[in-house]
Amino acid sequence: MARFSKSQCRARPVRAKCTISRDAARNVGFPPSELHELQMRNRAERQEPAWHRRHAMRSGIEGTICEFAHGHGMRPCRHRGQAKAHVRHVLTALAVNIERLSRQSPGERTPARPPTAFQDHVDQQGIQRLRSRRAVS
Repeated sequence: MARFSKSQCRARPVRAKCTISRDAARNVGFPPSELHELQMRNRAERQEPAWHRRHAMRSGIEGTICEFAHGHGMRPCRHRGQAKAHVRHVLTALAVNIERLSRQSPGERTPARPPTAFQDHVDQQGIQRLRSRRAVS
């Protein structure tokens, strides 16, 4: 950890690039070398196309998770106990599905969606998966 006093920080012309605090001193932490090397390897790996292909499997669900967390307040649980929390999750999921269905016009069929990255992966591995009722009809 490196600490700089207020007098050292205030006199610097590039202070705005260092911190947004107007009157506090600056503290800079340096992680242990093992942790730093691990972080650098992980950051370099995230630039590779193979990582992006693996991560694409998650991208289909991330929007729904974000909708639940931010749009429906699912992060803080208002109930004690796993059973009560589960009931809340199920009821919220039902409400979201009803909301999505209510946006459709009566008799309107939803267009077939292309398979997700996860579904493509399962198909490439030769794993049999159940087809939804929409895909069958």
